[in-house]
Amino acid sequence: MNTQCRIFHVAFSLVLAGLLSACGSRISLKPLAPDAVVLAFGDSLTYGSGAEREEAYPVVLAQLIGRKVINAGVPGEVTSEGIIRLPAVLEQYHPALMILCHGGNDLLHNLGELQTADNIRAMIRLARERGTEVVLVAVPRPGLLLSPPKFYAEIAREFGLPFEGDILPAILSRGGLKSDVIHPNAEGNRKLAEAIAALFREEKAIP
Repeated sequence: MNTQCRIFHVAFSLVLAGLLSACGSRISLKPLAPDAVVLAFGDSLTYGSGAEREEAYPVVLAQLIGRKVINAGVPGEVTSEGIIRLPAVLEQYHPALMILCHGGNDLLHNLGELQTADNIRAMIRLARERGTEVVLVAVPRPGLLLSPPKFYAEIAREFGLPFEGDILPAILSRGGLKSDVIHPNAEGNRKLAEAIAALFREEKAIP
């Protein structure tokens, strides 16, 4: 390879690396130690409204993955409130990994998707600044066509996050898996926990 070709090859490699970085290149999660803490952060979908407390998805997930999972869901919370609450929760539990499932109440009350997306980005940054990895779970818009806003997938790509965008629309489109229009029942919570556990395995966080 002559000098000109080498220079071109190096320059191309640097540009490609920059593009991958800008697009949030994906890296598998770090393996979760047996004593690692996982934080499930969100609103009523995380809290388990529509099911008994012991049936909420964080409780079921803890059983599936053999790790401590903190249920930090607050019913009715919007993302602007989540930003304020999150730092103290991170400080209290020092989680290795956070499952972020938020934004449903913003969508329900039409608070503006741009602001909701920015708030979710801010929560991801808060976690990462403290060394906490993040998994993002998308919430569908309320209505007949249950699909999540595009910003969830865009944020996942932007930050290179493991992403689950299909499970909540699938659950909430089936009457037998929900307790009301916007909340899974016990079986729906189990399906959500199973999907997240499968994502953890795919991302090498657990065996």
